[in-house]
Amino acid sequence: MPPSAVRGETRARLERATASLDPPFAVVDLDAYDANAADLARRALGKPVRVASKSLRCRELMRRVLARRGFRGVLAFTLPEALWLAGGGEGEGDGFADVVVGYPTADRAALRRLAGDEELARRVTLMVDSFDHLDFLARTARPSSRRPLRLCLELDASLRLFGGRLHVGARRSPTHTPRAALALARAVVRRPGFRLVGMMAYEAQTAGVGDAPPGAPLRGLAVRAMQRVSVAELRERRAAAVAAVRSVADLEFVNGGGTGSVERTAAEPAVTEVAAGSGLYGPALFDAYRGFRPRPAAYFALPVVRRPAPGVATVLGGGWTASGPPGSDRLPLPVFPPGLRYRWTEGPGEVQTPLLGAAAGRLRVGDRVWFRHAKAGELAERVSVFHLVAGDRVVAEVPTYRGEGLVTV
Repeated sequence: MPPSAVRGETRARLERATASLDPPFAVVDLDAYDANAADLARRALGKPVRVASKSLRCRELMRRVLARRGFRGVLAFTLPEALWLAGGGEGEGDGFADVVVGYPTADRAALRRLAGDEELARRVTLMVDSFDHLDFLARTARPSSRRPLRLCLELDASLRLFGGRLHVGARRSPTHTPRAALALARAVVRRPGFRLVGMMAYEAQTAGVGDAPPGAPLRGLAVRAMQRVSVAELRERRAAAVAAVRSVADLEFVNGGGTGSVERTAAEPAVTEVAAGSGLYGPALFDAYRGFRPRPAAYFALPVVRRPAPGVATVLGGGWTASGPPGSDRLPLPVFPPGLRYRWTEGPGEVQTPLLGAAAGRLRVGDRVWFRHAKAGELAERVSVFHLVAGDRVVAEVPTYRGEGLVTV
């Protein structure tokens, strides 16, 4: 079936499934979601995939993928979120049993709660990336040797060239070299009340940067050249750092990668698991990758409320812009009906978004326009529920983090 026919069939299914709903609303196509999960497990080369909660922000969809073979554990992004997940939430039963906090925390109240709860301390692993942060954890949580806190050391995965004068990738951990990793690991194991159980390195410059940006072939060539250099450099440096840390600590896991680099990261012998989440929803930013293409699974619909001029249709709201460097690739992508574009002097707005293009002239007040978010989990910050679609039916309505009252940032 040609891509245009697939898109047409998808639109028809979504329209039939949600005919009784009034927009704005968001849906997750379970057929695409499950297909993306199978693809991520295949790309992981037999190594377990740790689910990045930031990219889903919906407990029910996290449970769904973790029930599949090939997925194990959660990579959370705040400590309060991790405690909520591990504890099961308000009125819930058992929570998630293996939650790694992907970023260092300075939340004093959450740290004290973690240190005072034996079950949470078994389920949650904290991230540490510096001596300063280790001192902060010791000073704030005051862990005991009877109830030690689990720690994961973050190795910076960015590419640094010309003596560090050129930096490519996210500025994350100050611990960049094997020697620095070993020094920090030794400091952790000397501290009573801590157990060093894992290592992590997130290569944003390969996992989170598309190598085939639309309409920019020269930029694509430059990105692919940079990524080849970065993959080779990190493979060697990560292996050396893991070996150094393993000389002083019995690591349970070494985590790496993201949706965009799953197979490359999983191929490294030093890595025992990979992280992924965005690839389950298949947001618009992943249209810029050559090696894989997740099926779009998450959509939102907005109503047409104005026809201010011939060839212009205005929808209510729409300014659901993604985080990251400002640019057109951070804007929601109008996909159904095809052929819509933004008015360059306005773009997507908080209260209204005018759309142009041949399709705009055929839209009437009350019609819907379907969008894909540029990123994955950020869509869940805009809606309280996801309508889960299987085939051409809504089979469930599940709360997002927002719908359950969890403030994540």
